[in-house]
Amino acid sequence: MTAIEPVPKSRRNAELVLLILALAVGIGAQALVGVDRQKAFDTDFWFQSGLLAAAALAFHVVLRIRAKYADPVILPLVVALNGLGLAMIHRLDRVGEDTGNNQLRWTLVAMAVSIAVIWFLKDHRILRRFTYISLVVSAVLLILPLVPGISAGEVLGASVWIKLGSMTFQPGELAKVTLAIFFAGYLSSNRDLILLAGRKIGPVQFPRFKDLGPMIAAWLVSIGVLIFQRDLGTSILFFGLFLVMIYVATSRISWVIIGVVLMAAGGFAAAKVFSHVALRIDGWINAFTAEVYGREFGGSRQIVQGLFGMANGGLVGTGLGQGRPNLVPFANSDMIVASFGEELGLIGIFAIVLMYLLLFTRGFRAALGTRDGFGKLLATGLSFAVALQCFVVIGGVTRLIPLTGLTTPFLAAGGSSLLANWIIVGLLLMISHTARGPVDTTPLPPGKDPDAQETTPVLPPKPATTPARSGASTDAPTEAVKHL
Repeated sequence: MTAIEPVPKSRRNAELVLLILALAVGIGAQALVGVDRQKAFDTDFWFQSGLLAAAALAFHVVLRIRAKYADPVILPLVVALNGLGLAMIHRLDRVGEDTGNNQLRWTLVAMAVSIAVIWFLKDHRILRRFTYISLVVSAVLLILPLVPGISAGEVLGASVWIKLGSMTFQPGELAKVTLAIFFAGYLSSNRDLILLAGRKIGPVQFPRFKDLGPMIAAWLVSIGVLIFQRDLGTSILFFGLFLVMIYVATSRISWVIIGVVLMAAGGFAAAKVFSHVALRIDGWINAFTAEVYGREFGGSRQIVQGLFGMANGGLVGTGLGQGRPNLVPFANSDMIVASFGEELGLIGIFAIVLMYLLLFTRGFRAALGTRDGFGKLLATGLSFAVALQCFVVIGGVTRLIPLTGLTTPFLAAGGSSLLANWIIVGLLLMISHTARGPVDTTPLPPGKDPDAQETTPVLPPKPATTPARSGASTDAPTEAVKHL
């Protein structure tokens, strides 16, 4: 007898319970900040808390309608992180500053865009049609900060911003999403070509030289960002994104070896040629040297003050609103992890890191569960982009690696980062909806199936009297799908 697969559960009720807990974390943090500032439970508190709760519950309702099988943990995790970030940014606002309210506005816009992604994107495989369009869009987004008239010029040593009226925006944050779509589409379509046998050196098989084109192109893009935009963090993010996606697509360690060599070569050359990179590395290695600490550009004051702040927090922290994180430059953006470290202590930082870890694993779980190669690569790339960004930021703040200009996802002040990361959340939820939902075995016309070559239903076995034909069946899944 044929086993009947159980009908999958939507888990939306579990999501609702977790979402209420997440809102309690964010709104509770906001209340603690208000108590310290003697503005507890005033009109602004109820208005801001109400907007965040309404947006989160609206998101939940949309998932019930459009993606009822989506992962029930992703949204509560992100809402909790976003709520904590809003509370800390409000807490760090000085008299006359409006960064906290601006962050709330960007949060609402970002959540609305993410809801639109879920509502209008019925199937994530549709994005595969825009593989090369995504590459063109990525190139435009990276070039925009260098275009006269709309460029915001060099800000803190990097040229990554454009002017939108009275606001500024960082297009490179959106580029990580479009590049992930391009890499996923390209690698899922050309995996067999990339896997062609090359030279074998010892136990490691290297690809042919002409198949190195995609990696060389990704390396040149990263170097171009480093040269023209002077942005070390984004350069690392883009190249690391491609490196992990090509490894997942091919399962070949040779790609990782080549990528690490290229990254090391590019980093060494950048440290020798570009003064701002050399100053960052010097500030990392010699952070506690008086000369380096007092240097106006490329100094280590920001790092050292952040370390002393976290040391002051100790194990349990000074309490929200009770520390002095405002002594650290850019405490609400680049160094917001140090701000939480001082006021929530080591336990609080561990809790935040654990929430990020859960978010990454739920993204990777969606990648494992989905049944198409494009979706697997896209979910892996998007999850790894957030993971790598967190590692680079937290590693820089704790002096594990040189400090870069990346922002902590969902926590740090910055509208462009919030928008890009909420779009990533929307895409991950759609992929997880496909992965966790029931399998649709109804054949679709090729013109209507966005991934027809990879989702062609398997035909029933032929009768025993019919001799099997030699060679692979044209209806069998492609190698990319079987390996991914």
